[in-house]
Amino acid sequence: MSKIDNNKQQKRDSLLESAFSLFINNGFNKTSISDIVNQAGVAKGTFYLYFKDKYDIRNHLISHKASQVFQIAYNDLLKQESITDFEEQVLFIIDNILNQLAANHNLVKLLSKHLSWGFFKNSLFFAPGKDIPPIYTIYEDLLAKSTYTYRTPEVMMYMILELVSGASYNTILFNQPVSLEEIKNPLYESIKGIFKQFRV
Repeated sequence: MSKIDNNKQQKRDSLLESAFSLFINNGFNKTSISDIVNQAGVAKGTFYLYFKDKYDIRNHLISHKASQVFQIAYNDLLKQESITDFEEQVLFIIDNILNQLAANHNLVKLLSKHLSWGFFKNSLFFAPGKDIPPIYTIYEDLLAKSTYTYRTPEVMMYMILELVSGASYNTILFNQPVSLEEIKNPLYESIKGIFKQFRV
């Protein structure tokens, strides 16, 4: 990456991080573009080089944060040479992501409000960097190496994501109805049931 490209990336990242901080602390509706650029220390015109409006930066932020969390989980999976089964790999990634979210409640608050399938689908195809593939490409690569074939893999992923996001929000933030650790076992058994249901 050239010095100019690196500078552009730093400005974009600074805008995203400033937006994240302000959306969490002040709320989306009470945050203006002026607030974001002031905190990022860039000119207002710089904002419009990267984003159309406040909604656009929020959508990019969700994709950016979701991709970051997934990438950390996937990199940790690559260190686990003993986990070669597709279903176990997916469960490892989910467990890793839940642990990351449990350690970052602000991120849960941001993602939970917008993790509809439409939003998350954009994150699935979002490439966080030049040499980093989108989440869905990694999912397809893992799937291709599976000993099983699955009907409609996208629907299978949708079902798993809906289950995980629905079951984890209150457990992470409020320990309701039980703690995250207590819900993991029944949650993972339910995910195994989804895998079984979609096997050909």
